[in-house]
Order: sequence, then C-alpha cells, then structure tokens
Amino acid sequence: MRIKSILVSQPAPSESSPYLDIAKKEKIKIDFRPFIHVEGVDNKELRTQKIDLTQYTGIIFTSKNAIDHYFRLAEELRFAVPDTMRYICQSEAIANYLQKHIVYRKRKISFGEKNFSDLLPLFKKFPTEKYLLPSSDVLSPDIVKTMEASNVDWKRAIMYRTVCSDLTDINVKDYDMLIFFSPQGIKSLQQNFPDFKQEETKIGVFGTTTLAAAEEARLKVDLMAPTKETPSMTMALEKYIKSLHK
Repeated sequence: MRIKSILVSQPAPSESSPYLDIAKKEKIKIDFRPFIHVEGVDNKELRTQKIDLTQYTGIIFTSKNAIDHYFRLAEELRFAVPDTMRYICQSEAIANYLQKHIVYRKRKISFGEKNFSDLLPLFKKFPTEKYLLPSSDVLSPDIVKTMEASNVDWKRAIMYRTVCSDLTDINVKDYDMLIFFSPQGIKSLQQNFPDFKQEETKIGVFGTTTLAAAEEARLKVDLMAPTKETPSMTMALEKYIKSLHK
C-alpha cells in the first residue's frame, strides 16, 4: 500500500519542519490537526482541592503549560509570588521558560537533565521546602513514584485539563495514515469518531503509553517511535514510508 495522505494529530509546524521535507520528497500530503487541547481550571476549582498558594515555598514544574497556569491562577487569586520561591524544573528548557513570568537571574532555580527521576538529587539537596506540583488532570505514575521516594513535603494541584478537541469537520477516512502522540489523542479519535473502523488505515504512535492506549482501543499499530534507530517520529515516519514505497 502506498501512503498518499497523513494526518498528524498536532498543530501545524514551522516552515522548517522535517514533516514538510518528507511531504516534498515522497510527494505525499501531510495535514496537521490537534486532537486535544488544554483548558485551565478556575480559582474556585482550585479552592475545592484545598490548595492555598501562600503555603508553599517551592514549585515543581514539569511543563510550560504548568508554568503558565500556575502564574495565571496566582494572578487571579492576587497572590504575589515571592522572590524567595524555589523553582525545581524538569529540564533546562522548562526552566528558561520561567523568564516569561519572572526575573530569572534573581531567583532560586534548579533543573534536571530530562526525566523527572533526574530531580531526585535536587529534592535531597533542598529537603525542607514545602513543594507544590502544578499538573494536568493526567499525571505520570513515574512522577508520583519519584515524589514518594523524595521524602519531601509536597502536594499536587490540578491547574489545567487536557480535553478532546471538536474534529467533526474532518473525515479521518480521507487519510491513509493517522499519527498520535498521547493516550488522550487516541481517546479523542474514539470520542469524535465512535464508528471509526481502522481497516486499511495505518496508525503511527509515539511513546509506550500511546502504544498501550492504541492497543486497548483495538487499533493495529504500524509505526512506533521512539526507537534506538529512529528517536524521533519524523525519522521513523520517513523510514517507514520509504520501505512501503520501494
């Protein structure tokens, strides 16, 4: 089967995207459409979680979304985040994003290499802080496991939710292949297209949790990333298409 059209369940990339290079090289159509989006909770819902922002001396950030929604809610609640706040960020890129909201060089900011478990030495270095973990409604078990192993005082606050986008204006059967990056994307496919039958449609997934969600939905996965040979979805996709088009 030759792939002529692909729907990627993400926002359209910049002009320099590898996806566009693949489309040009292989003469295929690649469209982009987010299957999910983020919605922030309001301060009333935060209060129902018994969260008082003034009670925490440290914040743990795992994403840019977490940063944006923490400072949004702080503003809504008229909480002036003190200069003494300690920030623990999962990666340097997330830490750098803090500059959108604070004067970076004057604050106590630490970050890990990549994985959340990399933060464990930082919690041992700063064990006396009372930490708040802003998150979405979906939290990785690895995060909970790491926090429990840290022996620090911490609490999770759900500050935003990942919800299914309305996709009723498109027909997924117009595409030869669908690519997903999260379990929520699979859920959105099921919610928007309850009568969807895979048949000849190829499915690509990124990450083991997305793979598990696809298999649970009884979808046949044709392309999986990352792997040692193809650490990115675009690398995996290009290799897969070339093998089909030989």
